[in-house]
Amino acid sequence: MINASAAGVIQAAARHPDKINKVYAGQSGIIGALTEDLIDTSLERPEDIEALKYTPAGAFGSCRYKLKSVEEHRAQYERLIDVFRAHDIRYFFYNGGGDSQDTSYKVSQLSATMGYPITCVGVPKTIDNDLPFTDCSPGFGSVAKYVAVSILEASMDVESMSSTSTKVFVMEVMGRHAGWIAGASGMAVDERGLGPDIILFPEVKFDQAAFLKKVDQTIAEKDFCSIVVSEGVQYPDGKFLADSGTKDAFGHAQLGGVAPVVTNIVKQELGLKCHWAVCDYLQRAARHIGSKTDVEHAYALGEAAVEFAVAGENAIMPTIVRLQDSPYKWEIGKAELAKVANVEQPMPAEYLSDDGFGITAAARRYFAPLIDGESYPEYKNGLPAYVRLQKKRVAKKLPAFDL
Repeated sequence: MINASAAGVIQAAARHPDKINKVYAGQSGIIGALTEDLIDTSLERPEDIEALKYTPAGAFGSCRYKLKSVEEHRAQYERLIDVFRAHDIRYFFYNGGGDSQDTSYKVSQLSATMGYPITCVGVPKTIDNDLPFTDCSPGFGSVAKYVAVSILEASMDVESMSSTSTKVFVMEVMGRHAGWIAGASGMAVDERGLGPDIILFPEVKFDQAAFLKKVDQTIAEKDFCSIVVSEGVQYPDGKFLADSGTKDAFGHAQLGGVAPVVTNIVKQELGLKCHWAVCDYLQRAARHIGSKTDVEHAYALGEAAVEFAVAGENAIMPTIVRLQDSPYKWEIGKAELAKVANVEQPMPAEYLSDDGFGITAAARRYFAPLIDGESYPEYKNGLPAYVRLQKKRVAKKLPAFDL
């Protein structure tokens, strides 16, 4: 949904020619701003900008690069000002999750800390759904729909073969510290007796004995067991089940795959035939099954970011405010970037079942409207006709900069 928000920003900016002449996109996020690798979006075809609503991945690239503080790396901020001044950039919109909102906040402070007049608005987007103050984050609704559909279909397949073959299927989903995606898979559970029988959340420490007992009971009752596990599940001592011992660009523990770990526990302790799968990039790139609600949220937040900025708002992030569960009603709100940056919002306790292996009715009421509706892309030759932008570069005016 990062592209749908980008479309919202670009199209809303065009409605304010008195304040915004052009919209430049940084290739690969903040890295593009630092290296002066800028794309002139006005040179794209209007129909391609519109098609961004239906296109997966990041049309302008993305990055995992964290700005240091001004005290640690003043040269970075001086470089940003040089680039902004060289291209007369006065508004800065940054689309992403918690670390991206930290970047947004730091850029928003340039006026105060370094004397350059810049208005910065963060645009929320994370499939992890762990940003605070907003009811949900764009990207999450579509991933939630994907994992719920996937575990439903896989459960049907395992049921069909359980009498003679596989009895346990384990599906790994993203979510380091917050189990929103794993929880959403529980929407597949209904009167058909399918969907995940067990969900393992980062919010619930892994109790191996209780887990194996639950698997054993499920097999006894229905002859097969479907499990969804969040990548961030931890042992009681706080160590990740899938900790690979390395760190990523932001200093987070690099996780090496929890599904095979859980599968091996079941195999070794219960002697059952198991299979596992890791959704990985598939879950966040599956635009073919996007949620209509999610697309509407993403585009509206991009639009709202521009409207807030031209109205003089700085250092904020537009948010989704839920007014009613059913029928679903929502509106746009806002939150201060200073309070959003680097804050993770876990699943609330009232969304977790008493045994810690499922979701409650309250969680189902929360998830239901977010996965509602379909927003299919156009198809050509049997495949989605996803757009590829031309991405014509703006002429550079400055010397090269080493990151």
